[in-house]
Parts: sequence; C-alpha cells; structure tokens
Amino acid sequence: MAKSSNPEGKTGVRIVVAGDRGTGKSSLIVTAAAESFPTNVPRLLPPTRLPEDFYPDRVPITIIDTSSNPEDRGKLAEELKRADAVVLTYACDQPETLNRLRTFWLPELRQLEVKVPVIVVGCKLDLRDDQQPVSLEQVMSPIMQQFREIETCIECSAYKLIQIPEVFYYAQKAVLHPTGPLFDQESQTLKPRCVRALKRIFIHCDHDRDGALSDAELNDFQVKCFGSPLQPSEIVGVKRVVQDKLVEGVNQRGLTLTGFLFLHALFIEKGRLETTWTVLRKFGYNNDIKLSDDLIPYSSFRRAPDQSVELTNEAIEFLKGVYEMFDNDYDNNLRPIDIEDVFSTAPESQWNDAPYKDAAEKTALGGLSLDAFLSEWALMTFLDPARSLENLIYIGYPSDPSSAIRVTRKRNLDRKKQQSERNVFQCFVFGPTNAGKSALLNSFLGRPYSDLYSPTTDERYAVNVVELPGGIKKTLVLREIPEDGVAILLSSKESLAACDIAVFVHDSSDESSWKRATELLVDVAGHGEDTGYEVPCLIVAAKDDLDSFPMAIQDSTRVSQDMGIEAPIPISSKLSDFNNIFRRIVNAAEHPHLSIPETEAGRSRKQYHRLINRSLMFVSVGAAVAIVGLAAYRVYAARKNASS
Repeated sequence: MAKSSNPEGKTGVRIVVAGDRGTGKSSLIVTAAAESFPTNVPRLLPPTRLPEDFYPDRVPITIIDTSSNPEDRGKLAEELKRADAVVLTYACDQPETLNRLRTFWLPELRQLEVKVPVIVVGCKLDLRDDQQPVSLEQVMSPIMQQFREIETCIECSAYKLIQIPEVFYYAQKAVLHPTGPLFDQESQTLKPRCVRALKRIFIHCDHDRDGALSDAELNDFQVKCFGSPLQPSEIVGVKRVVQDKLVEGVNQRGLTLTGFLFLHALFIEKGRLETTWTVLRKFGYNNDIKLSDDLIPYSSFRRAPDQSVELTNEAIEFLKGVYEMFDNDYDNNLRPIDIEDVFSTAPESQWNDAPYKDAAEKTALGGLSLDAFLSEWALMTFLDPARSLENLIYIGYPSDPSSAIRVTRKRNLDRKKQQSERNVFQCFVFGPTNAGKSALLNSFLGRPYSDLYSPTTDERYAVNVVELPGGIKKTLVLREIPEDGVAILLSSKESLAACDIAVFVHDSSDESSWKRATELLVDVAGHGEDTGYEVPCLIVAAKDDLDSFPMAIQDSTRVSQDMGIEAPIPISSKLSDFNNIFRRIVNAAEHPHLSIPETEAGRSRKQYHRLINRSLMFVSVGAAVAIVGLAAYRVYAARKNASS
C-alpha cells in the first residue's frame, strides 16, 4: 500500500556498531559494504558509507566501527552519543558475549544517556552449536522486556552471507520509521499519541462527517498519502481484511475509525511501519507525533515585549462552534470528559496542568461554561501562542492558522492614544503574605470564601470574562505573585512589559500588611520608571469586614496623593462585597495613561529633565538671538560699505 520516501528530508543515518572484541563487528561491516566475505579484516575500520540507493528509502548510511579496548572507552562514548542508531553485536558461538549485552553494554548506553534505537545482532551464526537449539525469541525475550530501547534482534553470518544487508536495513528503518512512538510492544497496541493523531487524520478525511470513510474518501486518502488510487478490488480487499477480524471496523457507509486504527496496528505488527509513518508525515507529524515546526506560523506572533497575542474573532467563532458540538445537551456545561474529547485529536489534553488547571471558573456541575472555555483559550494564547495555534490545528481549525491570532498594539502607543484596544488584559496581583491575594483570585472564579489559610508558593493564574456597561466583554487574567517572588520577578528588565495593570492587596486590619504593600508598590513603580514599562496601579484594601488599623485613612490618603493614584478600594471576600473591583481593574487597564504611580525618585528625575530641557530652550533662544544679531550687523556693515 505504501511506497518508501525520505522522511523529514533526512540527509543520512549514522549507525555505530559496538560489542565485545571478537564478536564480528568489522567483518559484519565489510561484508555489508562489499557484499562478500573478506579474507583479511582490519581490527578497526574507518567510517564506511553505504550509498543512498542501497536501500529503498534512499538515505545514505554511515557505519562507524568501534574498539572495545579499555583505553578507547572515551572515543567509544563519543561515537555512541553521536549515533542515530546503535548495533550491538554478540557471537552466537560465545554465550558469554550475549550475557555481556545485559550486564554491560545496554546499561552502558543508559549511563551515557544514548536514547536511540538499538538493534541486537548475533554474528557468526554459522559457528553456533546446532546440538543446543534455542530460538532467538527465547533468548532475547527477557532482555527485551528489561531494555525497551531494543528495536529488533537478528542473527546473521558474514561468512555464509546470511542476513547481512538486513542488519543495516533494520537499523536504518528504526531511525526513519521507529516503532517506539507508534506501538507498545508489551500490550501489542497503538500508543495513545498515535491513536490521537490517526483519529485527527480520519476526521480530516471523513469529508461528509458520517463517521466512516467511503470508497471515494478512502481513495482520496490513498492518493494524498501514496500518490496513486486503489483499484475497486483493492478497496474490497482492505475492508474484507478488517471485517474478518473486527466486525465493527466496517459498516454500510465504509471503514470506521475503529477499522482505520486496526489497519494501522496490523501494518505495524507485520513490520510495515513505513506505511503508518508515511501517513503521519503527509499530515505534518514529526517523529514525536506532534506537528512539525514548519506548520506553526511563528512569524505571525513575533512581538515586542509590551505587545500581547489574542485570538481573532474568526478563531473565537470557530471555538464557539466547537463548544456547541461537544455540549451535547446544550446546558452550557462542558464536563471534564467532554473537554478530553475536544482534545482527543491533540497529542495530550491541554488543561490538566498548571497554569491552566483550575484557572477558569467551574460550573455547579464541575464543567466549563462557554465563557470559561473561551477564557482558557485566551489564557493559552496569551501565555503560549505557539501552543494555542498548534492545538487549534489539532482540533480542526479550517483556515490559515495565522488568521486565528493577532498581535496587539504596543502599550506605549496605547498610552499616547490614551486608550487600549486590547480584549485580554493581564493584571499582576502583588501583596504581602496573608493579605488576601488568593481570596481575590478565588472570588474572581466564583469560588466560596474559606477561613483556612494556605500560603501561595508558586505563581498562579485566574482568568474570566468581565462584562462592562453596554454588554461589552473583556477577558481579565489575574496573575498572583507570591511575596517572595517579587524580587525575582523584578530582576528582569522586561518583567512588567506583559503587565497591563498591577494591583496591590493588603489586609486593611493590619498596619504591617499595609506598609509592606506600599513598599511593594514603590518597588514596582520604581522598576517601571527605570525600565520604561510603567503600568497603571490600584490599591486593594482587603478584609474590609474587619476593623481598620488606626491611621489607615490618613496613611492611605497620603500615599495615594503622593503617588498620584486612586485611593484604596475596600473589598471583603468573606462578605462577597467586591466593590466592582474587577470592572475597575479592566477600566484602569483600558486607560493606560492614567493611574500610573510616581515615586519620589521618578518625580525628581522628571523635574531634572524639565530643568535640562528648559535650559536647552534658553540656550537655543540665546543662540537664535545671537545669530539674528550677527546677521543684522552684517547687513548694516554691508550697507555702510556700499554708501561710502
């Protein structure tokens, strides 16, 4: 069914042959290259090249002979680390050399972290004692169970020219068409990532979306992957093979997904891995069964530090359609199992780990509403545009991937325009320990208040939709910065570039919490002034249900007036009194020229610059007056000379 091709444009395969002394390494290499058994073999061969037309894949092979002498261990290790595949040899007439594979050679490869296919080769088959017949499978099965990196095993004889070309054919094939990513040898099943990729390919080829590949769709698939159509009798034969083994693999409409997967498992079991790999590569997959980098339009989201990436309306409408497709009962609730199904054509489900896990609001049934679903996508696009685009492709985005995202305007331009055009805003949440930062994020996600205190040790994200007056919706990303993480954050010049607005939370009943929050405010504001990435800031007085510390009003008024920002906004997570805090955060982010704090150092710097500019202006005016005076004098002198 398949024809061989040069996968991923590979220009050559480097195979290193290693094993105990006297196991036939050099004889194996010379016989493969010369196609005859040599009379004299050097102890160590120079690199040997098999031309590209030696095997059907038309990829040249370079074979490296190695010495097993102790003094050459360094050179051996260097060669093994450069290998695309390793051939380990033992002598069929020396059982102790086979045992050395298990006790030395295979552990040595692991020690060196050589993670390439291994082909175990029994040489000198003609010298094996036939009085003790033991099958290769019996001998190798326990070793292969222990060392999964062994791709295949083969016995050969250079002297009798038995299975010599096959050794390097299998080694090359293990590199170009590896078994490991596709098939689990122990369970004899396709690996999950392979199943997900083949499912995506099946859906892509099922043009009428009826859950089966018709004869016409099978032919289109065949032409795309292998360049030639199937004859009607061949299609009948393929379906008969599937139906004989798996009744549900074929129905009246054609080949089902179950049958499609069965066919590929059958190809792999029969050693025809190149068939499945050809299919995967035609649909853009690399050896990790992920989309190749050249399918991701990285240039479409190249950006300055103070620019961000958002989904376009076209992508959002597509995602709304995806949501409706998987929300089978139309209750605005995608259950965890539904979300797994959404990503069943991607290598993995995407939101099971930080920062996406638990970052969006859950419904009462533990699922995601449409807003929460779109919020997770907005967060992924904001943090990792490449990952977002890749997953849009996996789940079937039909248009050019670059049409799914847009890069926002630079924030300093927004400041000049006095208006941000962004739809997604990121807010850094600063504050001392136990100030109420986590409670603020939890309330943003609709989670109930808890008196139990659990300090945040790592950065955490919360994302949700904020509805503004007039029904306008914006997406807000809250990023909680632990107190001990602030210094690390600010050690980078561009750390505030991605921040649209910062809020500083303090416990309004605790004076030390207030003082620490103002220190953080000064640190962040100063960093913004020093780097040019100044951001609007708000102060949040949390735990408003408790009595304020003495002098709270006077202190907060003084700091607000001194720094030129709004007075602290009181909230109580316990009483669910949030004082429109999330709308106010978005509103401040939309107007990036306002609410920017000014430190004493920053104020002095501005006054200095104003003074310098004024001085320069006076110098310029003085120079202009002098030039005008000089010109007038020259005119006067010229006239005087003319009159005399």
